[in-house]
Amino acid sequence: QVQLVESGGGLVQPRGSLRLSCETSGFSFSIFTMSWYRQAPGKERELVASIANTGSSSNYADSVKGRFAISRDNAKSTVYLQMNSLKSEDTAVYYCAARLFDSWGILIKGPYWGQGTQVTVSS
Repeated sequence: QVQLVESGGGLVQPRGSLRLSCETSGFSFSIFTMSWYRQAPGKERELVASIANTGSSSNYADSVKGRFAISRDNAKSTVYLQMNSLKSEDTAVYYCAARLFDSWGILIKGPYWGQGTQVTVSS
């Protein structure tokens, strides 16, 4: 069955760094677009970053541009989120998601979600 398992969250001080990982199984990881989302208490889930199946392109929410970097290792079926210069407003549960799009950009599978990992930025 499809599984996405996030790890790497925790408590970090402002201006610190964390690297999240999302290990996947049960689907053809290398053809799926992978994304990281986050949800803070009382707020809607928001897209943080996405990366194309080949890793050739990525995009970011304005709030994290220049601080976060998404990457993937198709051989390990794993997607990463490197988070630097963390701020208190980055505190949230972070989720990875997998989607498969056809050549016209139409969603044909997913999204598949992980269970989330808590990131808390506090001194």
